[in-house]
Amino acid sequence: MVWNLLTNPAGWGGFFDLRVLGVEPAGQAQAGQRVRGETWSRSLRLKVGFKFTEIDAERHRLVFVVELPFGIRVREEIDCASVSAGSCRVNYHCNFEFPSGIRGRVVRLLVRRGLDTGPRDSLRRLKRAAEAGAR
Repeated sequence: MVWNLLTNPAGWGGFFDLRVLGVEPAGQAQAGQRVRGETWSRSLRLKVGFKFTEIDAERHRLVFVVELPFGIRVREEIDCASVSAGSCRVNYHCNFEFPSGIRGRVVRLLVRRGLDTGPRDSLRRLKRAAEAGAR
């Protein structure tokens, strides 16, 4: 169930903090596919873009690069490992890149809380969506 959610980028708005604006080419996740969307903080909407770089259906592994505002890039790797017939463990790795120099230090300072809470919240919402779909 989790793998099906993750490989349907058009549906990511149902569990990630994201409004999907477009998926090109449409369909299941594939290397080279791009996703455009918006995320938001309390007072502003931020444009984001994703590009899938690797999809390994056999190992249930996705790798993609996220382009965020202010020059932030994130290489994300997600894999699902079966634990039992009805459950899996999701491994989620984020590697953040910031602009160089003072600009990067300022951006890192401004978003540092979200570096921990964002991925944790995303995994929590993914888990709820998978559990709801399994019922």
